[in-house]
Amino acid sequence: MRTPKPARRFTMGRTLKYVFLVIFVFVVLIPVYVLIVTSFKPPADVTASTSWGLPVRWPWESVAPGGPTGFDNWTGAWTALAPALGRTFLLAIPAALISSFIGAMNGFVLSRWRFPHADIVFTFILFGMFIPYQAIMTPLVQMKTTLGLPSDISTLLMVHIIYGLPICTLIFRNYYVSIPMELMEASRVDGAGMLRTFASIVLPLSLPGFVVTIIWQFTSAWNDFLFAMFLSDTSGGPVSLALNNLAQGAQLANYGTAMAGALLASLPTLLVYIILGKYFIGGLMSGSVK
Repeated sequence: MRTPKPARRFTMGRTLKYVFLVIFVFVVLIPVYVLIVTSFKPPADVTASTSWGLPVRWPWESVAPGGPTGFDNWTGAWTALAPALGRTFLLAIPAALISSFIGAMNGFVLSRWRFPHADIVFTFILFGMFIPYQAIMTPLVQMKTTLGLPSDISTLLMVHIIYGLPICTLIFRNYYVSIPMELMEASRVDGAGMLRTFASIVLPLSLPGFVVTIIWQFTSAWNDFLFAMFLSDTSGGPVSLALNNLAQGAQLANYGTAMAGALLASLPTLLVYIILGKYFIGGLMSGSVK
């Protein structure tokens, strides 16, 4: 007969912890609330005094017959951002996959296949994580101009892959250190070389590391604005650049469209964390950033 578990007792410390968490969530969600309610307000209803209030009319109701409704904000934001959203997917997904795969190969070589001065090479790779992006913008733009690179997603893709390699290499190197060395020795006994060992033994065990790096790199590429501003233009840039132009254009015309655009631009990364969040934490806890 199973013994019933004792009921949890809410001590003062536990109660204060939950109260603090509720207050923290409330404070964090305040900007989200303002974004949502403002995105459904017609331009005439958006003022400083009414920014905290709910829409006076339902989103599908217009001020006058045939007039603007709250859904017009979302329609206008989608029309303005849809091309840039497509381009950003073409940037963020390949950047995350390619930099993660190259980082996995670097991490495997630096952790299991030692060569002279491997630690020095790893240290120089890590230097890329500590150089502020602002410090290299001028030479980066000069190099882009000298090489004649286009001001579009292809240039941003190359930059994000390169600057994603240090963090991906670090994560995979530390993750592969936790894999038992006996697996590597067994593959050598069976006659497998470095590439065969990596493809047949290491890659199937690398899912936690890939989840961490792909989420990290996807979010970095999707939310990037600095590289986009210097290395691309409005017609070929990502959604962060298009959202900035939309917000500036709506600054005196329609706050609701800017708010709807901000929600549309943040939705993909929000869905990634909702769907893969638990795997992200699992990858961190499994040793990928020891």
